[in-house]
Amino acid sequence: MTAGTAPRWDSALESVTVYAQGALCRRVARGTVPADGQVRVPGLPRSLDPHSLRARVVGAPGARVTGARAEIDAEPVDEDAVAEARREVDRLTEAYHAADARRDRQLKRIEEISALRPLPPGRKRDDPHRRTPVDAWLELADFVDERLTVLHARLRELEDELRRLDHETEMAQDRLARVSTDAPAAKVSSSYTAVLTLGGTAGAEAEVEIEYGVPGAVWVPAYRLTHRQGDDSGRLMLRASVAQRSGEDWTGVRIAFATADLRRRTDLPRLRSVRIGRSQPAPAPSGWREPPAGLTDLFAGYDAAGPPPEPDAIAGARAGGWVAGGPVEDTPVTVGAAYGAPPPPPPAPAALPAPGAAYGAPPQGFGVPAAPGSAPAPDRARPRSRPGAGPRSAAAPRAGGGAHAAGPERAGAAAPYAPPPPVPGPPRPDDAELDYAALVLSGPDEPRDRRGRLFPGAGFDPVTAEYRRRAEKPAALPLPGHAVRPRESAGSFDHRYDAAAPADIPSDGTWHTVTVGEIAVGLRTEYVCVPAVEQTVYATLVLSNATDQALLAGPVEVSVDGEYQLTAALPTLAPGGVRRLELGPAEAIGVTRRTHLTESTAGLRNNVTVLDHRVHVELANRLPAAVRVEVRERVPVTSEADVRIEERAGWAEPEDTADREPHAPGTRIWRVDLPAGAAVALDGGYEIRIPAGKALTGGNRRS
Repeated sequence: MTAGTAPRWDSALESVTVYAQGALCRRVARGTVPADGQVRVPGLPRSLDPHSLRARVVGAPGARVTGARAEIDAEPVDEDAVAEARREVDRLTEAYHAADARRDRQLKRIEEISALRPLPPGRKRDDPHRRTPVDAWLELADFVDERLTVLHARLRELEDELRRLDHETEMAQDRLARVSTDAPAAKVSSSYTAVLTLGGTAGAEAEVEIEYGVPGAVWVPAYRLTHRQGDDSGRLMLRASVAQRSGEDWTGVRIAFATADLRRRTDLPRLRSVRIGRSQPAPAPSGWREPPAGLTDLFAGYDAAGPPPEPDAIAGARAGGWVAGGPVEDTPVTVGAAYGAPPPPPPAPAALPAPGAAYGAPPQGFGVPAAPGSAPAPDRARPRSRPGAGPRSAAAPRAGGGAHAAGPERAGAAAPYAPPPPVPGPPRPDDAELDYAALVLSGPDEPRDRRGRLFPGAGFDPVTAEYRRRAEKPAALPLPGHAVRPRESAGSFDHRYDAAAPADIPSDGTWHTVTVGEIAVGLRTEYVCVPAVEQTVYATLVLSNATDQALLAGPVEVSVDGEYQLTAALPTLAPGGVRRLELGPAEAIGVTRRTHLTESTAGLRNNVTVLDHRVHVELANRLPAAVRVEVRERVPVTSEADVRIEERAGWAEPEDTADREPHAPGTRIWRVDLPAGAAVALDGGYEIRIPAGKALTGGNRRS
């Protein structure tokens, strides 16, 4: 069974794991295994990395995958899909306009019926007034009501139809946009096909999981926090903004998000010595080295064996007479000879030395002896050799000593002038040879000077490069507000988050929000005010992470009592960690601060200045629940032994914890519990005793 006739198994995308950059997709295919075990699974995106293709058999004991490779399939583009989508949009647009016109006509009918009024007939000046029967008025009113009831019922049906057509039109336009822009405009579409070889399951039903990687998919975390005042818990919803342009839509797949990097380096860093002096350190090795000597001899057995010769080729070779040395069956036949190729040309005679070759001889130290009486050339005068040029053998004849001994005239008469060969030396690779990702190992069927060696650019596919370039575009998208890349916020540890429900992420290269799940966090509301700086109370949420997963940094939408408050930046919250999230001013809690300063003297000779500071703070709670308010004040600090500061208040020194910023020296704190609708007054103060001849830094100022 050839590759073209191998059975094709339909596959469905089951799950996707999005990493910091890139994603791993998992497909599931089912079918009956043929006798030779080779099956084809088409429909893989063109942007996938062929080296990341993996496959395994699920639920079939003894079955295994013995081979897996990715091949490119090309087929004409189904242009009817785009045309059909455009025709559907046109049809729905016309139906929407027709329904809109019917709705307008129905509104006009309702307006006409609503305008029905009884009109008395005209009378002359001398005619008496006529009495209108009440039954006629009532009949007209009943007619209007019945007619309006029918017309309004029809109007509701038309409005429902109009809304349905509007929704269907939007969906059709979205499908048309995806069909038109998801794939490049070309007459032929291509995709990867996984060619699998299964063993031990001939004729049985098997299920195969195929895993492959696609580049460019990115994600950033986002949150939605719901909290009620007075509660010690809340709901933190983890969401993810995802963007991908792999070429296939992720529809109804189980999705997971990881902070690991698929392209992380795996080599061990080198510890280099630190040198002191004028000597410059050696440049960092590039990893390139010259091909080993005798590389072509590795393929001597391959050339000697060759493919099995065909009878007609052997007959043609015997008739041609170019296979010599005994019977044809006992003579080694090369690949070209087995298929009737002409014999290789005889080796060309060695070229005569060029005039002046003695002046271009390499300097000493390169394996070639220097000419008698010649001085070695300096290092900077050595010409560079081309990359890959091997050293010239020292056993080669030195240009025929007779010709050079007789002079350049006799040498010029023997052969035309040829440029001197390049001076041997260490080869230097160019930039293309240092691009290791683009190097391809040449096989034994390549020319003799290429096989067994790495060459850049071999196997380059511009179409694949274009697909991968398109797939990498989401990595350059601007991030949403307050968003942080996972690798920047995850730190030294990697985390994985599995979405609770399947999700749909189209391949359009824009951000899409996916709900991952709810995270249980501890919440506590604290109110802090610094009335010495600003007479405003600020609300602060204290979040504690009781799970075993970290909460990465990202934007969080905060809703308090069902009302949206703000979008803030949530810092990274490690497992078991505590962080504070500032919500802004709490207008329902008022604060007022007043100060009073009294200056006096003390001591036997009034040689001590006493500055008595009094602080009065009033708090009022207008919230429907009790709150705890932290009031921060300050007292002066001094490094002078003669200056004394005496405090007279019930405040306390703050305790620096991991979830708080360190407090400045001299900070004092009041913690007050305020019932709903209550008010409280706080009094504090301190005295500063300054000896005569001393002054405060910057002048004896009063606050």
